[in-house]
Amino acid sequence: MSTVFNFTFVPWFRSVAPYIHMHRGKTFVVGVVGEAIAAGKLASIATDLALIQSMGVKLVLVHGFRPQINEQLATKGHQPRYSHGQRITDEVALDCAQEAAGQLRFEIEAAFSQGLPNTPMAGATVRVISGNFITARPLGIIDGVDFKSTGVVRKVDVAGIRRSLDSGALVLLSPFGFSPTGEAFNLAMEEVATSVAVALQADKLLFLTETPGLRMHPGEPESDDNPIDTEVPLAEARAMLARLPKPERPTDDSFYLRHCVDACEHGVERSHILPYARDGALLLEVYVHDGIGTMVVDEKLESLREADADDVGGILQLIEPFEKDGTLVKRSRTDIERDIGNYTVLEHDGVIFACAALYPYPDAGTAEMAALTVSPQSQGQGDGEKVLKRVEQRARLMGLTSIFVLTTRTMHWFIKRGFQPVDPDWLPDARKRKYNWDRRSQVLVKEL
Repeated sequence: MSTVFNFTFVPWFRSVAPYIHMHRGKTFVVGVVGEAIAAGKLASIATDLALIQSMGVKLVLVHGFRPQINEQLATKGHQPRYSHGQRITDEVALDCAQEAAGQLRFEIEAAFSQGLPNTPMAGATVRVISGNFITARPLGIIDGVDFKSTGVVRKVDVAGIRRSLDSGALVLLSPFGFSPTGEAFNLAMEEVATSVAVALQADKLLFLTETPGLRMHPGEPESDDNPIDTEVPLAEARAMLARLPKPERPTDDSFYLRHCVDACEHGVERSHILPYARDGALLLEVYVHDGIGTMVVDEKLESLREADADDVGGILQLIEPFEKDGTLVKRSRTDIERDIGNYTVLEHDGVIFACAALYPYPDAGTAEMAALTVSPQSQGQGDGEKVLKRVEQRARLMGLTSIFVLTTRTMHWFIKRGFQPVDPDWLPDARKRKYNWDRRSQVLVKEL
C-alpha cells in the first residue's frame, strides 16, 4: 500500500511545486459566503487557508453573514427586507448584523487556533488580525427605497492591512464599515472583498460561494454539454454580463461575475468563483493547472515566446519523463543551457507546458526541429501545434525553406501537419554525420 501511495504522491507533489513557488509572497483576498459557515465548512476552509498561508501567501479573509443575520432576525420575529439585490438595514437588522458578525469572528478565530496533533492544523500558527480597516458611507435612497444603515465602501486602509500582512498575520474583515462620525454600516461581503482586492492590487480575488462557477452556456441547465467554464477572458466576461439579467440573488449567474469583472478592470489580474461545497476547492483552484471553478482573467495567461536562461529548469522538468521512456534523446542541463536561444516555450500561468528547439543548417536551407514536447497535463489542447507554428515562423525569418524532424514514435502527428517522410540520406551532411543508425529514427520534412 505504501508503495502505491509513494508512486502517486511523488509525481503529484512535484506537479504542484511550480505553483507553490509562483504564489509565494503573493496577496490573495478570499471572500467566503456565510452559507459556507452555516453548512459546517469553516474548519476545512480554515485548514486550507492555513496551508496556503504556510506556503508564503499573504491572505485577507472577508466573511459574509447573510444566513446568520436572517437567523437572528427570525428569533426577533423580524422579516429580512431586500431591494435591488441589497439588504435594507433598519435598526433591528443592524443589531442582528452586529451580533452575527461578533459571533462569526469568534468562530473564525477559534478555527484558526486549533492545533490538535495528527490534524492538518498541527504545528500551524495563524495569527488573525481584524480591525476598522474599512471606511463606509450610506448607500442612501435608490428609486425611492431608503436603505438606511446599508452602506458602500468609501476607503480601504491599505497601509494598515499591509502592515498586518507583512507581520505574517491573516487579516480578517467583517462586512462592516464605519463613517468618520462613528456610524456603523452593513456592507456586502462581495463589495468589501472586491474593494480590498483592488485597493491592495491583490494577485487573486477568490469567492467561495454557493455556485460551482459559470457554465459554458450561462442560464442553461447543468449537463455534460454545459460544463464549468474554467477560464473566461475579461472581454468575454464583459460580454456575458451584458447578456445576463441584472442579479437579484447570489445564485444568479451574474452576481459574482460582476464583482470579478470589476476587480479585473481595476488591476486584479485573476478573480475566481468557487463552490464551497467541494472539499478543498481553494487548494484545487490555486495549485492545480485547470482548477475547478471559473477564473476571470485580465491578461493573456498563455505566452508563446523564445526561451531564456531562466527557463532551463522548466524545460528540463518538462522533457525528463519523455527522455526516460525513450521518446526523446537525452539532453543534459549543459546542452540546454548552451542551446537555450534555440528553444521556443509555451508558458501558461508561469509554468512551461510545451517547448521545441530549432537548429538551423543555413547552407542546406533547412533546420531541425528537436525536443518538441507537450506536458501530459495539456495534451490534446493544441499546444504542440502552437509551438510548431512559432518554430516555422522562426525558420522563415531565417530565410530557410524547410524544417525537418527525427522521430521514432510520433511520425503520424507530424504527417498530419504537412511533414513528408524522406530517406536519412536527405539530411544535411553535418546532421547526417550525427545520425544514430541504431535508433533508426524516421526523418520527416516540411516545406515552408
